[in-house]
Amino acid sequence: MTGTTPTATTKASPSGSGASTAPGSPPESTGRSAPAKAPGTPWRTALRTTGVLAVAGWCLAPFYWMLVSSLRRPADIFDVSLWPAPLSFTNYANVLDPSLGFVRSLGNSFVVAGTTTVLALTVGVTTAYALARLDFRFKRLVLTGIIATSMFPVVSITIPLLKLFVGIGWINTYQAMVVPSMSFALPLAVWNLTSFFRQMPTQLEESARVDGCTRGQAFRKVILPLAAPGLFTTAILTFVMAWNEFLIAVSMVNKESMQTAPVSVSKFTGASQFVAPHGSQMAAGIIVTVPLVVLVLFFQRRIVAGLTAGAVK
Repeated sequence: MTGTTPTATTKASPSGSGASTAPGSPPESTGRSAPAKAPGTPWRTALRTTGVLAVAGWCLAPFYWMLVSSLRRPADIFDVSLWPAPLSFTNYANVLDPSLGFVRSLGNSFVVAGTTTVLALTVGVTTAYALARLDFRFKRLVLTGIIATSMFPVVSITIPLLKLFVGIGWINTYQAMVVPSMSFALPLAVWNLTSFFRQMPTQLEESARVDGCTRGQAFRKVILPLAAPGLFTTAILTFVMAWNEFLIAVSMVNKESMQTAPVSVSKFTGASQFVAPHGSQMAAGIIVTVPLVVLVLFFQRRIVAGLTAGAVK
């Protein structure tokens, strides 16, 4: 006896589309997505903000206390109030006195740090580009050796350098401070710029070569303008390192007119033998720090300008 196969009945959907729904299947999506959750809860945002403020306060507290101490009167230098009362600019007037020679020391620091930065970038940018783009044997060993030269403590090379510079007559000269600073600034510049050039796409040079440029022209006209953020960052680090250098400057220079600002600050004297010039040293520290802050703010705007946006199409 042959039976008839039961046919499936189709129920009309509430929307009237006539679509069938299998038993146990999930309901159809209505096309509306659930609202996205916030990336962080309020307590996480508050905790993150508190951490940032704590770190910023920890880092800025010494600078703030140095500023407050520089604005006190010499008689109130050991006051522990959070703000000087009354305000006094006596310490700044003493520091900027021409007879003290601090202004001349600032000029010497600009010469030494500026020359070191220019030379380090000039030599470092070509060396870093070669290490990033050219393939040759022992390239990794060469890069490791360059960065290893900056690991030597400054105090370990001071005596040999002093003996060498005495023999060639470089004592009390700018080159006696620039050349040793280069030995520490150049490895840092090469290492930073090598990493930066490796991140730049090789299609930039290839496109320039197709348009008729030589390798040198592609480097000068295409790579260098786009490498400006890396150059500015390296310039900041090199200038700060050369500006704050103390041990080489105090060892190679014993002439007051050739001293740099850190050396000049360390040799401040008080009104008498038993008076420490804390106020003058604090004021000088503020003056020495201001050029670094200005340079960092200036170059920071250049770095975030997005000079490489749209370079590769």
